Amino acid sequence: MRPRVKYTVICRHKNEYPVSVMCRFFQVSRSGYYDFVHRLGRPEKDAALAEIIAEQREHSFRTYGYRRMWLVLKKRGTHRNPKTILRIMEKYGLLAEIRRRRKWGNLGQQAHQYENLLDRRFHADRPNSKWVTDISYIHTRQGMLYLSMIRDLYDNSIAA
Repeated sequence: MRPRVKYTVICRHKNEYPVSVMCRFFQVSRSGYYDFVHRLGRPEKDAALAEIIAEQREHSFRTYGYRRMWLVLKKRGTHRNPKTILRIMEKYGLLAEIRRRRKWGNLGQQAHQYENLLDRRFHADRPNSKWVTDISYIHTRQGMLYLSMIRDLYDNSIAA
């Protein structure tokens, strides 16, 4: 059990039992306990920097790791050691969300494989003779959006 947890338990029960007895029981020093109590009243020294990091994290869509965050803060005039930035980001849960590349792999056997009718001839002599389709994936904060359209190659108009 971490000393911080032990100190919290001692602090909760200090009115019921003597502090020195509880410190002996938990095998922690009394000076460490009183130092912990003294720190409780003080504001967190990293809180202001953590707020700035959290703000920048939202601007970067939670993709910046500690190195890029360090560079951004440095450009803004906040000079800290990169390891300090890493420690604060770990402490407050502000590390980048790692986006893994999606593995498409083999999605199963297709029932029928169609032949290539266009054969890279993307010019049409009359309307509605050659249609092509395309799917675009749009990443947003709410999730993935899909844009699918059918185009007429004669005049590049959208058929559907």
